[in-house]
Parts: sequence; C-alpha cells; structure tokens
Amino acid sequence: MTGQADQSVSTPRFLTVVLDVDSTLSAVEGIDWLAERRDGETAAFVRRLTADAMSGRVPLQDVYERRLERIAPALEDVRALSDAYRANVASGADRTIARLRRSGVRVIAISGGLRQAIMPLCRALSFVDDDVFAVNLHWDANGRYAGFDHASPLVSQDGKATVLRRLVLPRPILAVGDGSTDLAMKAGGAADTFSAYTEFVNRPSVAVAADHVLTSFDELLTFVLPPLE
Repeated sequence: MTGQADQSVSTPRFLTVVLDVDSTLSAVEGIDWLAERRDGETAAFVRRLTADAMSGRVPLQDVYERRLERIAPALEDVRALSDAYRANVASGADRTIARLRRSGVRVIAISGGLRQAIMPLCRALSFVDDDVFAVNLHWDANGRYAGFDHASPLVSQDGKATVLRRLVLPRPILAVGDGSTDLAMKAGGAADTFSAYTEFVNRPSVAVAADHVLTSFDELLTFVLPPLE
C-alpha cells in the first residue's frame, strides 16, 4: 500500500522498488550471523558458502540447505537474529521508504532469508505482511530446528525473479540488493533496472553487472525521486 501520492516531488523514475533485506535493509547477513553463534569452524564454513552464492560462483540452491543443516538454528536463535536486524537497520531506510510510498511508489521486500527473523524489521518499517517475501523455518515443540520450506522459490538462484514475476507489479521496477540473486531479477527480466547496494558489502561481480550502484538509502531516494529542477 502506497497511500496518497506526495505532490511536492518530481515524478518517480520507478513505480515499484524491490528491496533485499540482508546487507541491504539491515547491515546483518542473517545466515552468517547465526553461524557465528555456533563455533569458528561453522562460521567460516557458512561465510564461505554465503560469499560463493552471493557473488554468483555457485547457485544458491547448492548451499541453502547445507548452511541451515550445519547451523540448525533454534527458535531462540532466530528471535535473537530478529533483534539484530532491527538494531542494525540501514541509516535513512525508514525515511526513504516512507517518502517513496508518499510519492506513489510501491515498496516490497524479497529475501532469501528467514521470514520469522525478517518480519519484525519489515513491520517496523511499515511493510504489510503481504509485501514481504522470505523463507519459513520449522521447529519442533521444543523449539529445535526441524527444517525449512523446500517449496519456496527463494531457496534457488532465480527465486527472487520468480516471485517478482508472479506479483505483476507496476512498472518500471527497480531491484536493489547486494547479491547475485538480486541481480537475477534484472537478468531474468522481472525487474527493469538493478542497483547494487554496497553500503555494507561490495561484491565486485555484482556491482560491475549492475545498472547503478548505491551506497546509502539517501542515494536510493534521490535515484528514484530526482530533485525538482
């Protein structure tokens, strides 16, 4: 929901903005953060797989289950991750998202991260639940890890593009994120433009393939809503 358009700004360059969450809306890379709660060997193993997937060296589907099985995040771990996301939200994200919405821009979040950890952050930024797409985890009655939603397209390399195509959102569409799965939204034709977000992590293989590079949410606002002449 975008609300009433703000008549005091220029015409938006894009009618929809799709935001990644990990290392974009928040400085935290969730799966790596969870791995750090285990031990040094697990943290190094998971960081390597994350870097390989986000840089496009291996498809996400080749590492998604391996990382989660290694970490086996309990419910209490994911609740702690949720707190970390909110404590490390990108500076200016709230102002930029609110301004875009007032200008009639649809803003949604699509993430390969864990929905139960991501939702409190997105709700704090006034996303409605139906505008947030992420992967559900499962736990047993004692809060122990019991798997994830294998049917979610977001556990695969082209999953974000698949989700975005299904939504049939107003175009032109800008996709913003730090990883190869974000770039895939433009490469697959689901988004019209891709901006690499480099405030927290700069992946050269992603940035060089991007249409545009952003280092802050203030820059994102100016890119979508250019100043009035």
